[in-house]
Amino acid sequence: MTLKLVIFDVDGTLVDSQADIVASMQAGFAAVGKTAPLRDEILGIVGLSLPLAVARLAPEEDPQTHVVMADAYKASYTARRDAAGEHASSPLYPHVREVLEALHARPDWLLGIATGKSRRGLNRLVDEHDLRRLFVTQHCADDHPSKPHPAMLQAALADAGVAPEAAVMVGDTSFDMEMAQAAGVHGIGVSWGYHPLDRLGAARSMIDDIRALPGLLQTLWEIAA
Repeated sequence: MTLKLVIFDVDGTLVDSQADIVASMQAGFAAVGKTAPLRDEILGIVGLSLPLAVARLAPEEDPQTHVVMADAYKASYTARRDAAGEHASSPLYPHVREVLEALHARPDWLLGIATGKSRRGLNRLVDEHDLRRLFVTQHCADDHPSKPHPAMLQAALADAGVAPEAAVMVGDTSFDMEMAQAAGVHGIGVSWGYHPLDRLGAARSMIDDIRALPGLLQTLWEIAA
């Protein structure tokens, strides 16, 4: 039995957290007396680690100001999540749970996570959604360089003992697809997330419905075999 690894992004791929992301970035800008960018621009940096995302959105500010903005973002995000609960704050997209369960049921298909979230945020999300048991490897921005650097995927491959050609990265942003490309992993872009399709040029496959994923994987790995 040859093991395969399916690695998922989180925000914009498994869960829809855009309301909290946008509101919290607005809070970050407000903390230093600045007006936040428009919603689409904020969503355009989803996938990057928070320090890099803030620096990308406010390149004219100095590093200390970026720290203040990032701290305000984290405080806002935590407060909103605590007030609403994870299920309301970051709900799973339709059919995500059933597809993850179906993939997990196959003994030769392993699941992993590679996300720009913090470890604390990721732990809370997978625990409150009862997803932790499904993933053999979970990597986040606290432990690696920001996407699109391939470090998270390289660590996931090492954890699972899987070669790059036996893995896929499923994500909604250009950073996910560029990370996959850099790691030699097949990138599968999703159309329901935060980056427009014209930014997913590095994707090698695209899906419009997560229920199409098992069939696509079967086809890809049959061809590879």
